[in-house]
Amino acid sequence: MKNYSWKLRDIILVALLSIIFGIVYLGAVYLASFLTTVLTPFGLAPLGNEILFGIWFMVATLAAYILQKPGVAIVAEVLAALIEVLLGNFYGPMVIVAGIIQGAGAEIVFAAGRYRKFNWLTMLLAAAGCCVTSFVWGFFRSGFGLLSVKLLIVMFLIRLVSSVLFTGVISKLIGDGLARTGLLRSYALGQSEK
Repeated sequence: MKNYSWKLRDIILVALLSIIFGIVYLGAVYLASFLTTVLTPFGLAPLGNEILFGIWFMVATLAAYILQKPGVAIVAEVLAALIEVLLGNFYGPMVIVAGIIQGAGAEIVFAAGRYRKFNWLTMLLAAAGCCVTSFVWGFFRSGFGLLSVKLLIVMFLIRLVSSVLFTGVISKLIGDGLARTGLLRSYALGQSEK
């Protein structure tokens, strides 16, 4: 039977990852704003955020991949969003709500596997889960319903590719790389690498 209780080292790791990714997320906000500006003259402004959207889910899958415990994806994502807001994200506290929704997308996938499967397929499905929950949230929060169906499909596909690349592939590679160094020996991922 797997032990799902959180230890102090788990809390510290999630906090550390959330701080790092809170900073990364804030940088991505400003980069997405720049991309949006560049794409505006071509009528493609809504795609500026979509290209980088997968970056904003990375801590959810990475932290959950390392700890492999319930709640990690949501907690890490919310803490990163809080850090991002405290550092000056111009979207404000609503980013924290988005963090809950995005983290839930990954959490649903990990829960479906009873927190026992953390392979490539699971990581990619968790990335897709973040994409879907965030897109549904965006549909209601950001008025996507006013956009054309064609643009919505393009936005979703770009967000999905971004999610799979950043949240699935890159997060798994980062976790695997950290595990190979031996830094994660006391975590589930480090123990499974033996």
